[in-house]
Amino acid sequence: MMLPLPLALAIVQPQAAPPAAITLAPDTETRWVGFELTPTNQIRFTVDVNGRPARAILDTGLSDTVATPRFAAEAGLQPDAREPATAIGGSVEVAWARVSSIAFGGLERRGGRLGISTALGQERFGTDLYVGADVLGCCALDIDYDNRRFRILPSGRLPFSGATAPLDRMPRSGIYVSQVKLAGTRLHPMVVDTGDGAAITLSRAAWRSTRAEGRVTTTLGWGMGGAVVTDTVVVSSLSIAGMAPRETEVRIEPADGFSASIGTAGRIGTGLMLRYRVLLDPNAKRMVLRAGKAADEAVVRSTSGLLLDYTGKALRVLHVMRGSPAEQGGWRAGETICAADGVSVADQVRASGTVDWAVGPPGRTVRLTLCGGGDRTLTLRSFY
Repeated sequence: MMLPLPLALAIVQPQAAPPAAITLAPDTETRWVGFELTPTNQIRFTVDVNGRPARAILDTGLSDTVATPRFAAEAGLQPDAREPATAIGGSVEVAWARVSSIAFGGLERRGGRLGISTALGQERFGTDLYVGADVLGCCALDIDYDNRRFRILPSGRLPFSGATAPLDRMPRSGIYVSQVKLAGTRLHPMVVDTGDGAAITLSRAAWRSTRAEGRVTTTLGWGMGGAVVTDTVVVSSLSIAGMAPRETEVRIEPADGFSASIGTAGRIGTGLMLRYRVLLDPNAKRMVLRAGKAADEAVVRSTSGLLLDYTGKALRVLHVMRGSPAEQGGWRAGETICAADGVSVADQVRASGTVDWAVGPPGRTVRLTLCGGGDRTLTLRSFY
């Protein structure tokens, strides 16, 4: 089972930013930006920075736009002041550089700054830049997940009808926040985080406040600060924007997790939003959702308990889920799998683009060949 991953950043003591001016083209409504949804549910698209194309992640959970050091060097961005930031997985250091322009779709920002960070989590997303709330918060963001495109609109526009939830921005950081209900309990503030591949993530305190129940296991996420293990459970009582509850996977952070550290109840991620067409308009104080093609799809559950990373030739075990067949079979993080049922991992990925046995039907037995030699059998079952 491949991992949906979160990415979030909140500057601890933000320094004053140089002035920036954002303008929208008169025809911005027609300037759709095509994107690809990465295997870990990030929105990846092309943006121009100082006239140079960059691969970018659209990330309302980032307080400030951040570039990788490699791209910053290629674009001639000169870092100066540095300061600490709080990120999923731990603290990171961010350097600041002045930037002439950032442009995509109908939006152009002149002046201002962007961050430069060497955080380990960045390397997993195959990107150069993370466009945060400092750029996106000017306007309305219309995300059409079904057709893999988005556009930037003037605040106040309502391009489609749907269920509406309140939307605001956190003081100081400016990241987007809304609310959900779980088991009838209102949870607020919830960060609306397009850079988080999971569906819903809650602080430990928020989860306990709902008294919701379910079979709990563990999973692994990866933020800018590195890897983080959380509990996870599938619930049927999660609702947003007053809509009927739907089955949803909920991740539960440790007591000292990222959500608690920034004073929020949790995050609403792309794993939930991709079920809808979404309008995010913090200046108009609303998030609008209209059901899309994936609205009623069931949650995909691991039946193996192996969370895997494809290295190009093999599958590396990143995490073994608690209470799973893999845990009972003695699997450990770091082990590598080169074949399943006699078929090489590379051939399986070439044929279907994924590895389906990790979430296969309960009762199936898979013969796995380790890259270091030897076979193991794994019988799949439902465990959470």
